[in-house]
Amino acid sequence: MKIIVDCMGGDNSPDANVEGAILALRKFSDLSVILTGDETGIKNILDKRNQNMDRIEIVSAPTVITGDDKPTDAIRLKRDSSMMKGIKLLRENDDISAIISTGATGALVAAATLRIGRIDGVRRPAFCPILPTMKGGIVGICDSGANPTVTKELLVQFAIMGSRYLESAYKIKNPRVGLLNIGTEAEKGDDLRRETYEILSGMKDINFAGNMEARDLLSGDFDLVVCDGFSGNVLVKSVEGTAMLLMKKIKDDIYSRRRYKIGALFMKQMFKEEKEFMNYQNYGGSVMLGTEKIVVKGHGSSDRKAVYKCIAQAYRMEKSGLNKKISKSIAESCIDDTDS
Repeated sequence: MKIIVDCMGGDNSPDANVEGAILALRKFSDLSVILTGDETGIKNILDKRNQNMDRIEIVSAPTVITGDDKPTDAIRLKRDSSMMKGIKLLRENDDISAIISTGATGALVAAATLRIGRIDGVRRPAFCPILPTMKGGIVGICDSGANPTVTKELLVQFAIMGSRYLESAYKIKNPRVGLLNIGTEAEKGDDLRRETYEILSGMKDINFAGNMEARDLLSGDFDLVVCDGFSGNVLVKSVEGTAMLLMKKIKDDIYSRRRYKIGALFMKQMFKEEKEFMNYQNYGGSVMLGTEKIVVKGHGSSDRKAVYKCIAQAYRMEKSGLNKKISKSIAESCIDDTDS
């Protein structure tokens, strides 16, 4: 399996991207990677790690797409960038399965949609990041930024794509699907949410668990949450931000008094475990469901472990034949998408 790693555009690029790829190569013996970016910088990192080049290819890409670039302009004017060269390779080569990028989100969404294309029947691709739950499991959020405005047909497709993703990549049988809303009752929310609730309730291939309030995201009562991209993005970043600030508050409080410091010594391992639990770097990136080939968007601040997790996500998706399953489920859903 060949996977492209865009080595530029992230806060810790290219080091984190290259080192994450090295970790993935050590884990998956049937994997090879194509690294796009500053050729000299990539080679220097590989040389420092004494990395064997048997399963590595480097594609020189001198330009970087930044968050300040307008997505459509970046696609048109920065064709020699690490992201766009990666997208071009993915589109033109059947033996390449996926691309991983920690670069600009808007440009990646636009490039994947316009250059890679959608799975048959899919109206719009959607991001689906993963977060941990209080019961030791995970929960996916679909969509989390690709589609700020949606229709009921799109939300239903998000439920289908997200369910197949969790079943295939994470082996979650019959994932429990929740609809993000302002209350749990069926009549809560606007017309869009009420109409979507009615459709999901009647679908046999979706394990619909009802409406979900934002406070229950990490409860472990849901495996997948369906929402528009605007609400989903706010939801994910609110949870991630709360987790980081809470850990900082605890640390500041511990150092504020001597007896707290003494008590913390006996709880050092517990604090370490909680920090790891709340660290979003441990859960990979946002996979882009619905594109003809696999696209994974990592956090801009991804370290090497996070990049490795992104590659592992793409690897599992390809191995499981996810896109074929999504195409089949969309075709069988018989949802009227003419208004999408």
